Amino acid sequence: MTVKDTANYIASALKRIAPEIDVTEIDPEEDLRDECDLDSMDFLNLLTEIKQQSGISIPESDYPKVRSYNQLLSYLQAHNQ
Repeated sequence: MTVKDTANYIASALKRIAPEIDVTEIDPEEDLRDECDLDSMDFLNLLTEIKQQSGISIPESDYPKVRSYNQLLSYLQAHNQ
């Protein structure tokens, strides 16, 4: 999976969870929940959607490692099978 593929998974998942979000306006270093106004359930739905698309499961213990867009992108790249 390329970085572009991974970025597309994230963008697609965000669009399904929060269709009003413009991914290009997200600060990649800030907490996604704050940037996209996601509550806890939205965040879980985002990670579930990413799992369905990419096949990469993110355990709850790793949630602090995927708070920002860049962290999520790096995590998915590192766990690419």
